[in-house]
Amino acid sequence: MEKKFLSLEFVDKVFPLPNGKEYVAVKDVNLQIKKDEIVAIIGHSGCGKSTLLNMIAGLDTVSCGGVFLNNKEVNGPGPERAVVFQNHSLLPWLTVFQNIELAVKKVMPELSKKELEERVDKFVNMVNLTHARDKFPSEISGGMKQRVGIARALSIRPEVLLMDEPFGALDSLTRANLQEHLMRIQQSVKNTVIVITHDIDEAVLLSDRVVMMTNGPSATIGEVLEVNLPHPRNRVELQKDPEYIRCRETILSFLYEKFAKEDE
Repeated sequence: MEKKFLSLEFVDKVFPLPNGKEYVAVKDVNLQIKKDEIVAIIGHSGCGKSTLLNMIAGLDTVSCGGVFLNNKEVNGPGPERAVVFQNHSLLPWLTVFQNIELAVKKVMPELSKKELEERVDKFVNMVNLTHARDKFPSEISGGMKQRVGIARALSIRPEVLLMDEPFGALDSLTRANLQEHLMRIQQSVKNTVIVITHDIDEAVLLSDRVVMMTNGPSATIGEVLEVNLPHPRNRVELQKDPEYIRCRETILSFLYEKFAKEDE
């Protein structure tokens, strides 16, 4: 029997409302995620994408069912799961180096000063920010800030990298650049990545599987699409690839025919 890595089993999330009623955000979600896999979660606003990610991160509790990592139930945040949000969440009074250093110090207090500096510099270099190492967040671009956020998350050796629309607030060229960075880094560090997105092309470009959510309330997994494209991927070459076109059309059909949402 194959050992489960990350497992969502019969997961419900219910939020209490001020009037005494309840709002069922997600219902009966079952999903197995493999080690070193990239999974994109896509769906219309209000389909529970961020709610699922927060439960995997341990930032929110499960109302029913369970989330399990390496057969251990997730009951709160932990260093084996790192999150990159749409807002980079950098501390403005710390430099690029210091923002990453703070995370590494917290998770790896046993490192010597030299080991700490070497580790931080490794991840600064991994996201091509050596030239901005000693700059403050106010002195770098939005795309660079997101790269710092990715480096900070990866620097603590997470088994799972969780990304909540990390490129959603960026212009298309910067977004494409960061997608390339993410694909290159994932090929290097080989960890599991779960990325929430509204962008169909991003979902197909990055992922091994695309999880498509039905509309809320009581949103659940409608379909799971296998993306049978080898890594590394070239976005220009993919535009004419039959598998890329098939995947894109499948997601379009799901979102805008089977589960169209008129108020978006």
